[in-house]
Amino acid sequence: MVDIHTHILPGVDDGAADIYDSIEMASLAHEYGTKVIVATPHCNIPGEYDNYFGDNYVRTFQKTKEIIQREQPGITLLAGMEVFATEDLPRLLTEGKIFPINRTRYVLMEFDFAEDPDFADEILHQVKEVRAIPLIAHAERYEFVQDDPRTVYRWKQTGYEVQINKGSFMGRFGEEARRTAYELLNHNLVTAVASDAHSPIRRTTCMADAYDYLSDEYSAEYLDILFDVNPRNICNGVKTIQFRRIPFEKDYGWKERVQ
Repeated sequence: MVDIHTHILPGVDDGAADIYDSIEMASLAHEYGTKVIVATPHCNIPGEYDNYFGDNYVRTFQKTKEIIQREQPGITLLAGMEVFATEDLPRLLTEGKIFPINRTRYVLMEFDFAEDPDFADEILHQVKEVRAIPLIAHAERYEFVQDDPRTVYRWKQTGYEVQINKGSFMGRFGEEARRTAYELLNHNLVTAVASDAHSPIRRTTCMADAYDYLSDEYSAEYLDILFDVNPRNICNGVKTIQFRRIPFEKDYGWKERVQ
């Protein structure tokens, strides 16, 4: 398996506290079948984390990669970021301050969970205009997606990619995120499943638990694309496998008038 969303770099955000956490996260991932991990620290969160691409990022990533290669040689660590969407994101991309996944065109983007959907659409459009490919992190967790999952249908039509957190399927982020994750999966709107791991204890790098959990309802062929093939394609900068999108019949947001 290939995990394209982790907070495994030590001491840079709310993920791994130190290099020992990073080693444990890598070892746990390897034990349960993950071979490639993308380090995606939080970036561009106003007042919290900058983590722009530069000397400090390069030093931290290279040192972590060297130690993990020595301590857990079965893991390949790749570079990336989870960038918070702000008005200046397109400019930051053109200035080289945002590092896409493994130096491809895929940019892992997140929004405020209570973000205005019009703002989200506008920023996604602008990111695409600068020739990046938006990869929307944990789409199932945004309130506006939970209110109207048809938003993701439009995103996929536009050419954006969609990542779901493995923990959402098991209720880790609440019932609304769980319901939405399954709706997106059942409508063939998910590009990849990732761990969004933050530590070796909670929200871990173990991907096999979600794979096994989902295997009771979904085929191995389908899950392999979500857990391995598409994440690998993203890391290699090539096109992902697309499924036939299933439209939503439910008219979300419709409220009948009481006479």
